[in-house]
Amino acid sequence: METISEWKDLATESISTMAGNIGAALPSIVGAILILLVGWLITKVVLLVLKKLLKIAKVDRLTEKINETDLFGRHDIDFKASKVILSFAKWLMFLVFLIVAADILNWNIISSEIGNLLRYLPKLFSAIALFMIGLYIANFMKKAIKGVFESFELSGSKIISNIVFYLILVFITVTALNQAGVDTTIITNNVTIILGSFLLALSIGFGLGSKEVIADLLRTFYTRKTYMLGDKINVNGVKGTIESIDNISITLKTNNGLTIIPIKELVDNRVEIEK
Repeated sequence: METISEWKDLATESISTMAGNIGAALPSIVGAILILLVGWLITKVVLLVLKKLLKIAKVDRLTEKINETDLFGRHDIDFKASKVILSFAKWLMFLVFLIVAADILNWNIISSEIGNLLRYLPKLFSAIALFMIGLYIANFMKKAIKGVFESFELSGSKIISNIVFYLILVFITVTALNQAGVDTTIITNNVTIILGSFLLALSIGFGLGSKEVIADLLRTFYTRKTYMLGDKINVNGVKGTIESIDNISITLKTNNGLTIIPIKELVDNRVEIEK
């Protein structure tokens, strides 16, 4: 009987202790649940207002700008900038209210880790913004270089503009990763070696193999400033009307047909322009 009485006392004491602990923790649990519910309502209202503001600001045009770069090929990307911003704001507010609820429940480890995540988010957001701005600048430079080459009717506009675009993109990507706190030492070293080798090969190629071609391109540039289509000229006894001025030659329409004269000959010799 004494044993049964001891068991009864232990069970009663355990239940009393358990009930006391639950009673003590119940206000904190209820408070945490209320905080989460209030946070959910506030998040809904904020997201609704933010969605309207993004629609007025026409933020989704950023997606169209990215598609214009053909960075992902000819396929349009599916995401919209407004959805990304709304999702970011939603989870940010959720984490904030989760920290408050964790503090109410005295879950210090959870609130501390979530706080560390929140302190990292501004770095991540600034890195994404930096990458987007760099992408826009790279696309602008690509179009500008391509336009300059095409205005002078020079070949290789697509290749040169794409090279400049991807060089800027690489630099801006490394900068964005550094901003996000990612160690890019290995990437930077490899990119520096590759870029240095590429520029060295390019300079040697231009200096040795493409010297005459570059000279002809420069002669063509100044030739277009001096002569116009339709001018009647006389070059070393060859008379004709200028039909076209190419990168390395000029085409004359003579009495016998079409005559192609190298740009170098046009620049190095005396030319008479008939009125």
